[in-house]
Amino acid sequence: MRRRPVRRPTAPAGVDRSCASLRWSASQGCCTAPTPHLRGSFPADGPSARDGVLRRRRRRSPTTRPTEREIVNIGIDIGIDADADADADADAGTDSDIAIVGGGAAAVGLLDALAVRQDGTLAGSGTLTVFEPSPQLWRGRPYGPDLDSVLVNAPPAMMSIRNGDFGHYAAWLGERGTDHIDVLLGQPLVPRALYGEYLAHTAEKAIATLGEQGWSVRVVAARVTGIVRRGARLVLRTHDAHEYGATQVALCTGGGAPPDLYGLTGNPGFTADPYPLADTLASVPAGDDVAVIGSGLTAVDVAVSLAARGHRGRITLLSRSGVLPRVWQRPVDRRPQHLTVERVSALCEARGKVTLDDLVGLLRTELADAGEDFDALMAELLHTEAISPVQRLRRQIAAVDDPCIGRRVVQETAHTVGPYVWRLLPESDRVWLRRHLRTATSVASPMIPANAATLLRLLEAGQLTVAGGVQAIEPVNGGFRVRDKDGAHTAGTVVNAVNPQPQAISAAAEELVRSLADSGLATLHPSGGLNLADQHLHIVGDLTGGASFITSSIAGLAAQASRTAQALRAP
Repeated sequence: MRRRPVRRPTAPAGVDRSCASLRWSASQGCCTAPTPHLRGSFPADGPSARDGVLRRRRRRSPTTRPTEREIVNIGIDIGIDADADADADADAGTDSDIAIVGGGAAAVGLLDALAVRQDGTLAGSGTLTVFEPSPQLWRGRPYGPDLDSVLVNAPPAMMSIRNGDFGHYAAWLGERGTDHIDVLLGQPLVPRALYGEYLAHTAEKAIATLGEQGWSVRVVAARVTGIVRRGARLVLRTHDAHEYGATQVALCTGGGAPPDLYGLTGNPGFTADPYPLADTLASVPAGDDVAVIGSGLTAVDVAVSLAARGHRGRITLLSRSGVLPRVWQRPVDRRPQHLTVERVSALCEARGKVTLDDLVGLLRTELADAGEDFDALMAELLHTEAISPVQRLRRQIAAVDDPCIGRRVVQETAHTVGPYVWRLLPESDRVWLRRHLRTATSVASPMIPANAATLLRLLEAGQLTVAGGVQAIEPVNGGFRVRDKDGAHTAGTVVNAVNPQPQAISAAAEELVRSLADSGLATLHPSGGLNLADQHLHIVGDLTGGASFITSSIAGLAAQASRTAQALRAP
């Protein structure tokens, strides 16, 4: 009998663009995935993975430490005795009908989409395997344990991991959010670790539902390093040289790490990757002058968290543009009627192409219907550098309740229409949009009003500076010298808060990506990411080559997950 790979149990998660295939459909919407093995199937109505129901097939003395080969399959099982499951598992080997590579938010969205049966159920019974080496199963890097000052960055309606169900997250949140109301936005904005609990809950519930439908779901705590095709099966190889077969594979590998633009890695006082801030900021002396590379949402997290910890030194946000994210406005009950995937798709079908001018025309009509002026909106969006950061923040905080829909429409459609239309645009239009990347991302990914108010307070007190035109950062005399358009200054600590490019490949996925390219299952796109060459491979997340330059939101991931689930259900 073939010997099965070793699977070691670990503690389950605690209290915690790309298309599904490369083919888009207007009717589907548009928005664009250490350590030993853990393998288990989860109960349909028994205890959840969080309850830690672990049943070993071999009994040992509680004082005897098992060897790697003696730790076996955990029986968190769908109503099946662990001993009986052992025989069934031996026959099943390591093959799955569906394999999901990655266990973060994208994977949660996919599991939920498979379980909710929006347009038909998975036929019959089968096996689904999730590969995730991180101990933060279902939470991913962004939603693991961290400081309470690290908040979700969108209202509950925009944070639902279930596509089309804007109340899914809010219903789970319930009274948990009452202590975390953003007064200006009028919405609960909770610590990200609490949102991670929502993701874990959603995954566990989806797994239980799939179990009721006859599916066995297992989690393998290993990193997938390669995928090849062998006949009718895709074969996944893990970092410890085990192999698993699958009919369909969904890549939910998550994003890359912040790039080290100034080659500072290894220097004392430099933090290459800020999260979790609970760890990285703990070693920052309270009186240090801190330079934060970047002025986007990650940089905002760093500045706000330093303030929450009582930091006394100066804080400088450094970037080429010196532009902060815009500020969220209160949600309104109005969805775009003209600038939609359906309208863009119809234009493309009728004329054979879509241009930026076409999108401008649709936006003009959208605003005209609301009695608003397109030219005034564009003048405001494209001339952000004409006024100081303090003035901008004051204006935007004052506009949180502004009833005008202009910025809201641009923000929403950047995540809904943007990924769909990006590939249809001529290269000249994409070049123009890339030139205005900072403006686009500041509108598409705004900061929450509570954080904006903290930054404004720090700016007015003179503790925070936003500096544009950064030219160089270099280590000197145990600290750092920074040169920007205003001259040179020093810092004792430098925190890298540069946002990764949307198609950036995580270090954990680099070997896998090389394997896919080497085996002919995918090709590398010149601007980053992958073009898949096998219809049984799918992507949920920002790994698709040539996709939008705007990083997917949770709503975008949910939309992609829904489309991928449809593809996986297809006969």
